Amino acid sequence: MFLKIFRRKTALTDAEYLSDYRRTGDLTGLGELYERHMDMVFAVCFRYLRQEDEAKDAVMQVFEQLITDLKTHEVQNFKSWLHSVARNYCLMQLRQKRVAVGDEGIFEQEAYENFVAEPPEKEDWRIETQLSDLGDCLQILAQEQRRSVELFYFQQLCYQQIAEQTGFAITKVKSYLQNGKRNLKLCMEGKQHG
Repeated sequence: MFLKIFRRKTALTDAEYLSDYRRTGDLTGLGELYERHMDMVFAVCFRYLRQEDEAKDAVMQVFEQLITDLKTHEVQNFKSWLHSVARNYCLMQLRQKRVAVGDEGIFEQEAYENFVAEPPEKEDWRIETQLSDLGDCLQILAQEQRRSVELFYFQQLCYQQIAEQTGFAITKVKSYLQNGKRNLKLCMEGKQHG
């Protein structure tokens, strides 16, 4: 809450944030821009890494990568570019894990480079677009709904565990989940038809 008083009064577009960062190197604006898309980055990282802590670490590492990459890359569509950066970062992490356990045959260098360089298959792109939309839709939920949905679906906690972690009554957790799922569904349908 304290830091929010220092934020800009008017929200900038992604392009304005990028231009400002390239001009000044100011990390505050870059942080605000990244925060806008952080749920999408987490969703992508969690999809590939399957571990919440690893996904959270990846979210921070991707931000560190942006600090240098954005000084040299001209980015037209930040959201889709960021999606690709997060995806490629996770693929590199998975490859390093496999190499570390001696399973290099799964990802031979040439096949891996082709996999990363090729555009995602139509089905992968559809799934990744849906994940991106999901990140956007999570932001419109009431805080209690969003927290309950994230704990239930991303961390796979049961009602009792969510209640213990949040302090919500179990009946409230069930209500937040039910309403959160309904609101997410409406938002996602709106994005598909919009």
